Amino acid sequence: MSEPSEREAPDGGNDTQRLPVVMEKDPGGTSGGGLDQSRSSAAYDPVPVLDEDAGGRAGRFWSVRRTPAVLVALAVLAVAGPLLYDIAAVRADRPAMRWRRGLAHWLARHTVDDAVVLTCAGAAVAVGIWLVVLAVTPGLRDLLPMRRASAGVRAGLDRSAAALVLRDRAMEVPGVQSVRVRMGRAKVAVRAVSHFRELDDVRADLDAALGAGIKELGLAGQPGLSVHVGRAARKR
Repeated sequence: MSEPSEREAPDGGNDTQRLPVVMEKDPGGTSGGGLDQSRSSAAYDPVPVLDEDAGGRAGRFWSVRRTPAVLVALAVLAVAGPLLYDIAAVRADRPAMRWRRGLAHWLARHTVDDAVVLTCAGAAVAVGIWLVVLAVTPGLRDLLPMRRASAGVRAGLDRSAAALVLRDRAMEVPGVQSVRVRMGRAKVAVRAVSHFRELDDVRADLDAALGAGIKELGLAGQPGLSVHVGRAARKR
């Protein structure tokens, strides 16, 4: 504790002014806020960051999926083309192709419960489910839709670019040594390493800085925020 100091008053008396008291920190870290604290996020739930002034919500961008469409078209062409040609040839009183006669004989010798038949059926079901999932889901998970200020304009933000912006904002907080930001569509997970200052103070500053940064991204759906702050491992 610092001692009070005295100074001469203008009228010749002593004008005593007490200086601020500086308390010593607990060397054992029992107060919960010293530098011995190793982490600051236990029992910390993600805080939803909502923008009340947000405009109309914009839907996700749909992928054109050119590669699956080309693969399906080639597969259908490879199977349907020779089959239709062979059917037309048989209708014209010509013998069926050798591959169709061999396939008919093979199917006649193998029942439905054969392992080969079950394997082919399972593969066909898996491909069908994959195509249905592609048809009903928008895709482009790395592109986050932004708020629509105009009905004729749609904008999106790449998840890696958004994570880089939030990482730069986090690195501006005093006491932060390194930051890893995982940007998701529903939550932003931040793991930071602090080399000085109390961890609770660093986390509070990160909450404020990253919360403002998420709002400034202008996303249509504001994700939640989860922050974890720890100490760097000591070198032995």
